[in-house]
Amino acid sequence: MSPAIRGPQRIQPTNWKHYDLWLGVRRAVFACVDRFSTATSIQGHSGADLLTLNVAMSASIEDSMVKALNDLRTVWDPKAEYEAYSFVQQRESFPNIALRQIDNGHSALLGIEMRDWYLFSKEDVPTCVFTVTEAACTEQDLLVVVPWVLSDILAGSPRLFRPFVESALYCARKHNHYWLHERQITGDTGSIKSPTRVSPYPISKFNVSDHPTTDNEGNFGRLAQYGLMDGYISDIQSILLRGIAVRDWQAFFRAHLTEAPISPLHRSQIQ
Repeated sequence: MSPAIRGPQRIQPTNWKHYDLWLGVRRAVFACVDRFSTATSIQGHSGADLLTLNVAMSASIEDSMVKALNDLRTVWDPKAEYEAYSFVQQRESFPNIALRQIDNGHSALLGIEMRDWYLFSKEDVPTCVFTVTEAACTEQDLLVVVPWVLSDILAGSPRLFRPFVESALYCARKHNHYWLHERQITGDTGSIKSPTRVSPYPISKFNVSDHPTTDNEGNFGRLAQYGLMDGYISDIQSILLRGIAVRDWQAFFRAHLTEAPISPLHRSQIQ
């Protein structure tokens, strides 16, 4: 039996000259959930619609996160050393949030690739995918997953919870290592094709992803399958909403939400 191939190690940019900035940005990301605000409110949707809310709400959450990060400037720039920089959205590029020089759109210090996780979606764990190749990532880039529910469970505005924050570069290395060396499968694991001529902060998000030669079920890059988020997911599922654990809400939604609107009986069970 061949020896196990050592997997990638977690990364912190301790040798980066802006390391204190990175630490401050990371603190600010956690603080953003308390600054979240949106005019978006969901009312009167069917059970099936509730299960797909993450599609409709992603943009609203991302918008608010960018605003909150800039409002928290004193957290990541307490000495006013980065006044020429601001967080901006770049939905057509990787990462989808970047700290850029205001008068030079091509100068980025770090990036945040953000995903959201609607806790009552069709699966109990995040379905978000990250397939970006490591050549597009720097040591200071972050991958952030923000969980949320509606404020009144079945309606209202999004309520955010503590995000999952990890090195984007580590996640990029991890999805390839997992696919080739850690999956419990029999037979050939195949190979992974990585794009060429890729560098950090590409103009377009296209052609920056790794692709396995075989992925019949479309599981490549799913963050929840690597073990990265196991402890975090368990913690989030233990949160009490109206005295009921998230994991029990998830079971309820799976069992009772259908194409039809939620019945008065089921509504009374969860209010």
